[in-house]
Amino acid sequence: MKKLAGSYEALFSRRALKYKALGLKDKALTEKDYRNYILEEYTFLKRPVTITSNKIFIGSEKKTLEAMKKEV
Repeated sequence: MKKLAGSYEALFSRRALKYKALGLKDKALTEKDYRNYILEEYTFLKRPVTITSNKIFIGSEKKTLEAMKKEV
């Protein structure tokens, strides 16, 4: 997923409740940090994630869902 998304940051959800609880919004996170948080706590993975043969669609923004519908 990281390879298709381009970075772990693109897969990371800042809406997770623990994001504020852990004070992550005040920290400068690295790619390694994003990866570790996603692996430790599934709520840090932005959802939904849809993978087609060569594209990835991350999140529930209207433009993302429209692009996904066109691809599928």
